[in-house]
Amino acid sequence: MLTYIKFIIEIYLKAFIYVFLIMFGLVFILNILGELDFFSKLEVDPFFPLYLSLINTPSLIFEMLPFIFLLSTQLFFINFFKENQIQIFKYNGLKNSKILFIISCLTFFMSLLLVSLFYNASSNLKSFYLELKSNYTTDGKYLAVITKNGLWIKDKINNQNLIIKASKINANYLNDSFISIFDNDYNIIKNIKSDKIDISSKKWKIYNSKVFKDNYIDKIDYITIDTNFDYALIQSLFSNLSSLTLMELLELKKNYELLNYSTTEINVQIQKLVSYPIFLMLMTILSGSIMFFVKNNGNTSIMISIGLFLSVLIYYINNFFYVFGNTQKISVTLAVWTPIFIIAMCSSIIIYRINEK
Repeated sequence: MLTYIKFIIEIYLKAFIYVFLIMFGLVFILNILGELDFFSKLEVDPFFPLYLSLINTPSLIFEMLPFIFLLSTQLFFINFFKENQIQIFKYNGLKNSKILFIISCLTFFMSLLLVSLFYNASSNLKSFYLELKSNYTTDGKYLAVITKNGLWIKDKINNQNLIIKASKINANYLNDSFISIFDNDYNIIKNIKSDKIDISSKKWKIYNSKVFKDNYIDKIDYITIDTNFDYALIQSLFSNLSSLTLMELLELKKNYELLNYSTTEINVQIQKLVSYPIFLMLMTILSGSIMFFVKNNGNTSIMISIGLFLSVLIYYINNFFYVFGNTQKISVTLAVWTPIFIIAMCSSIIIYRINEK
């Protein structure tokens, strides 16, 4: 490897580590404040909120990687400009675009490692975090999971325990469902079998049911039961996809398809992970292009502020398209890749003039 490439990589990695550690510390402190507020009225070990903050921080840092790469690139070029090293490279025939190419390739390689290693580790920690914290929430006694056998719900209401299994979800309806109702000591009260249950509200409407009780079977056209779940709540229980690794996302997608449950959010998350290295690389290119423009047009602080503003704007545009994708207003592919195309176009417009400067 050429000496100048090693030098550029070393300076960039130092800038990245510096920004990464600062952001990690800030997120960790903000997490501690949130956990202390949550546990302010609960009796727990004093170090428990600290522990929860620590294991929750990596997943939040993963979401902030675009800003970390942005700031790292800016710090990298600020150091270059300050010591006038950029001129030395230029005198030796190294073009501005070549420097951008080196750090963008480095970003892409780092992003692949971050997605394959750091993301899987952070998602496992996030899952453990949610599991620990759920023991202190008011809905800890409720449970809903999706497996290859269908949707399973454990509920407790009106001094009764409900175990619910459904093979399909069709809009606001559960199909091919079986409900077992127990008392507080888990003695069976009755079982209800139905092909159609309206779950649009927490008072479920059960149609054409068979009720098994005391060795008798009653056919009832319409009955209702109270639960703590409705369709919106069931959907929200599976919305924290950041706690799942890529393999777990693919497995969950299969289970969703068997249940006839919408896989849109999972598809968005999978495509987001697949496109993330490209997204981070383009953020680096955009930041570097703006920094080169700054160098040749003066007033660095204003232009850095513009760069930050554009990046925040892109971040919100990104989330805007994700919402459209999750709500099926546009296709998943369009939702994920349109913001990336926007960044690429902005970078291309700026980088077109870099070698002219």
